[in-house]
Amino acid sequence: MANATAVINLDIEGPKISRHLYGHFAEHLGRCIYGGFWVGEDSPIPNEGGIRLDVVEALRALNIPNLRWPGGCFADEYHWKDGIGPRDQRPRMVNTHWGNVEENNHFGTHEFMALCELLGAEPYISGNMGSGTVQEMSEWVEYLTRDGDSPMVRLRKANGREEPWRVKFWGIGNETWGCGGNMRAEYSADLSRQYATYCRDHGDNKLYRIASGATDADYKWTETLMQQISCFGCEATPKNFFQGLSFHYYTLAGPWEAKGSATVFDTDDYYRTMASAQKIDRIITGHSTVMDCYDPGRTVGLVLDEWGTWWDVEPGTNPGFLYQQNTLRDALVAGTHFDIFHRHADRLYMANIAQTVNVLQAMVLTDGDALVLTPTYHVFEMNKGHQDAASLAVHLRTEGARRRVGDAELDTLSASASVKDGSVLISLSNLDAEEPAEVTLDLRGGSIGEATARILTADGLQAHNTAANPAAVRPRPFDGLKATGQGLALTLPPHSFLTVQTSLG
Repeated sequence: MANATAVINLDIEGPKISRHLYGHFAEHLGRCIYGGFWVGEDSPIPNEGGIRLDVVEALRALNIPNLRWPGGCFADEYHWKDGIGPRDQRPRMVNTHWGNVEENNHFGTHEFMALCELLGAEPYISGNMGSGTVQEMSEWVEYLTRDGDSPMVRLRKANGREEPWRVKFWGIGNETWGCGGNMRAEYSADLSRQYATYCRDHGDNKLYRIASGATDADYKWTETLMQQISCFGCEATPKNFFQGLSFHYYTLAGPWEAKGSATVFDTDDYYRTMASAQKIDRIITGHSTVMDCYDPGRTVGLVLDEWGTWWDVEPGTNPGFLYQQNTLRDALVAGTHFDIFHRHADRLYMANIAQTVNVLQAMVLTDGDALVLTPTYHVFEMNKGHQDAASLAVHLRTEGARRRVGDAELDTLSASASVKDGSVLISLSNLDAEEPAEVTLDLRGGSIGEATARILTADGLQAHNTAANPAAVRPRPFDGLKATGQGLALTLPPHSFLTVQTSLG
C-alpha cells in the first residue's frame, strides 16, 4: 500500500487556471454533429432550432467554457459559405476524411453560433488554411464579427442575423503537418503569418489567433513557429501575428496500428495507458521551454486543442466515425491530465478534449433519444470548481506510489489543488489498479471549514455506462475523510478519482 503526504500551502496562490483548459471539440465526424448536437427542427427529440436540448443541458452542467468547430481535419476541406443561407439550398459535399459520407451542410455557421449561445460557451472556430484561401478566411471573420455596413455584413443580415457575434478564438489551420496540408514547418509558419494578417479585428472584437502547431513532442515545429511570431517594422510598434500556438497529443496503450479495445483490456494495457497519459507533462514542459526562448514574458498561450484517449472503434460501427466506449480507465486519464494542466497554468491557456459527443473520449453518448453520461463527463463535472481558480502547488511525498511500466516510470498518485472565492478544491487520483493509498493532506497557511468529498470509481477498470445501465460509473459521496492536526487524512481506494472541497476559515 502506498503512503503519501500532500503538502498544500493555502496562502500561496499560483497562476490562475484558465477555464479554457476545460474546453471541448466538435467536428463533423461520425455522429458528433448529426445525431449528437443536431437533430433537426422536425425531430421528435426535444430541440431548439434543431439543436438537441438534452445534450445542451448536460454540457451546461459542466460550465463548458468553449467549443472548437468545425474540425479537426474536416476544417481544412470546409468552405463556410456552403453552410449559410436556406438549408434546402446549401450545396452538399463529401467528407473525405471521416467515412467518405455526404455532408448536407445543414449545420453551419449560424447553427454553431446558436449552439454556443445555448451552451453559454465561447466559440472557437478553426479556419481552413489547407484547401481554402486567405480571402475566404478573412471574409468569414468579417461575416461573423463586423458591424455597420460591408459586403459580408449585408450577407449576414440577409441570412437573418442583424448584430455581429463575439468571436475571440480563431484557429489558423489545423494539423498543417498532416491532414491540413502536409506542409513543412517553415512553409506553415509563413502561411500562418499571411493568414493571420488578414484575420482582422473588427470594431472591439479582438481575435485570439491560434497557429497550427506540432504533434506530440515535435519541438522543432514549435521553434520554427516561434521564430516567426512577431512583426517588427510593419507598424509603429511590434505585434504578434498570433496569440496562441497549438499542439496535439493523444493517449494510446500501444502502437497506432493496434490501439486496442476501449472496454476489453487487461491490467498491463491499463498501466501502459496511464504511463502514456503522464507523458503529456514532459511534452508540455518541452514546448513551454522552447517558447520561453522567444517569449520569456509568456504572452503567447500554449493550446492543446486535441487530447484524449484513442481506441479501436466499437465492433460493427463505421471505422471512419471513431465511435468508442468510455470506461473508468478513460476517466482516470482525464483526471491525470487535469492535474498536469493545472501545474502548467502559467503557459497552458486552453485544452480541448476530443471529442464532445459520440467520438473518441466523449462526454456524452447518444443513440436515438437515449443519452448516456460517460465516466469522463463526471471528471469534468467534479473538477469544474478549478475553472478560473488560483492554482495551489501540491508537494507530494510518497512511498510505494511508483511502478515501472516498460521503459517509463508511472506515478500512481496524482493531485492538484486550487482556491477561488474562499473555497479550496483538491483533486486526487489513485492510479494503482489493485492497492489503496493512505493519503495525508497537510494543509498549511490557513484554517479550513468542514470538508466534503466525492469519489468516482467502480469494481473494475472496464466499467462503463450504457443506456441499459447509465449509472454504473458515477460520483458518490465519500465519507472517509478524517480531520487531523495537520489537515485531513483518507484512504484512497484503488483506481479511483476523488475531489475534496472545503472553505477557508
